[in-house]
Amino acid sequence: MSASAVSASDPTVPLLARPVRIGSGSGRSGDARLLEAGHAVVVPGRGDRPAVGVRDLGDDREPDADRPAGTGRRRVFEPARRRSTVSTMRAVRFHEHGGADVLQVDEVERPDPGPDEVLLEVAGAGVNPVDTYFREGSYEPYGLPAIPGVDAAGEVVAVGESVTDLVPGDVAYATGLSSDRPGGYAEYVAVPTDRVVRLPDGVDPVAAGGAGVVAVTAWRALVDHAGVEPAEDVLIHGGSGGVGHVAVQLARAVGARVVATAAPAYHDEVEALGAATVLDYARDDLADAVLAATDGGPDVIIDHRLDDYLQFDADVAATGGRVVGIGENDPGIGFERASDARAKDLEVTLMSTFNTPRLADPMARLALLFDRGDVRVEVARTYDLDAAGEAQHAVMDDSFLGKLVVTP
Repeated sequence: MSASAVSASDPTVPLLARPVRIGSGSGRSGDARLLEAGHAVVVPGRGDRPAVGVRDLGDDREPDADRPAGTGRRRVFEPARRRSTVSTMRAVRFHEHGGADVLQVDEVERPDPGPDEVLLEVAGAGVNPVDTYFREGSYEPYGLPAIPGVDAAGEVVAVGESVTDLVPGDVAYATGLSSDRPGGYAEYVAVPTDRVVRLPDGVDPVAAGGAGVVAVTAWRALVDHAGVEPAEDVLIHGGSGGVGHVAVQLARAVGARVVATAAPAYHDEVEALGAATVLDYARDDLADAVLAATDGGPDVIIDHRLDDYLQFDADVAATGGRVVGIGENDPGIGFERASDARAKDLEVTLMSTFNTPRLADPMARLALLFDRGDVRVEVARTYDLDAAGEAQHAVMDDSFLGKLVVTP
C-alpha cells in the first residue's frame, strides 16, 4: 500500500454542537509509511438516551471565511432501525478512481457476517483524508467498485457463529476498513472481531464512528512509539486536527504537559481539551515560544507534517527527544542539518496505523477512556450518504476542530 501522498455540553445547545465523550506502555517501532488521519462522525441514541454527535479534523488551515468552523448541516439522529430482515442497503461506492465526483450512492446487497465477523447498522462513519487516497488510487482498495470509509460505529444486528464477545443489541465501533473489505459509508458493514470493540453504556456511537483511526493513531504515536511518561513535555503539531485533538487529551491523561499548535480560532477549545499552552503555528518566534513553554524543549513531538517541521523538531526537541511522524504532504522529507538531530540523540519514528498488530487492543483501552471522559471526539459536521463527496472535499480543504462524519 503506497503512502506517497499523505497530507490530514450543555444539554440545552444543539445536539451536534456539543462534545460527546467517547473516550498507557512503551516501545518504539514503525516504518516509513506515513498516515495522517482526520475525520468526522455521527451515532444514534440507545434506549431512552438521545442521539448526539461530535466533531473532528483540526489542522493548520485558517477557518473558512464563508463557513465558520464548527458549523454546517446538523441533524438529530434517530435510534437504530434494527432492520435485521432487509436484504439490500444503500452504500456510497466508487466504480473507478478519480475525484469526489466518482462517488455515487448505490443499492447493493446487504452483507452477512462471516464466522468471525459482526454486522453493524452504521450510525456514523468518520471522514478521513485516507478515504480520499483510496478513492484517488494512491492507496489500493480491496477492489472496484469499492465502498469507502475506514471507520464506522453503530448497533450490532448480527454476529457470526464464532463470535462470543459481542451480541446483537451491543453498540460497537470499528476501524481498519476499506483496504481489504468494504468500508463504513453504508447502512451496514461487516467487521472482523479483531478490529471492532463494544462501547461502554453511555458512550455515543455517532462520535465513536469518527474515533477509530484518529484515536488509534494518537495511541500508537504517544504510547506505543514515543512511550510518553508522566511529567514529560509533549509538543503536538496541529492540535485541533483529528489525530491532534485526541492526542492532546491522551497525553494529558497520561500526565504529560502538553504544548499544541493551532490556528488562533481554536486556541480556547484546544486548551479546554487539556493543552497547557496553545501557540499559533504561524508566529515568527514559534521555536522560542516552544522552548519557553517546555523548560528547554519537548521530550516528545507528534508531527503531522514532517516535510514542514522535521528540522524545526530537531531544533526545539530536548536531548534524547522522540519525534513520531504521522504524516507529510511532500514525500521527500529530510533534515536540513542532520547534525542538529545527531547532537541531541534524537529518535525519529515514521509510523503507519495500518501496521497495528491487532486494532482491537488499543481500541478497547481507548473505549475505557471515552467512558471515563478522559478522551472525547469532537464532531464538527455531519453528512448523509448523498453528500459524501462534499464531506471528502471538506476533510481535505476546510478548517474545523475535530471530525466530520457520514450518517447513513
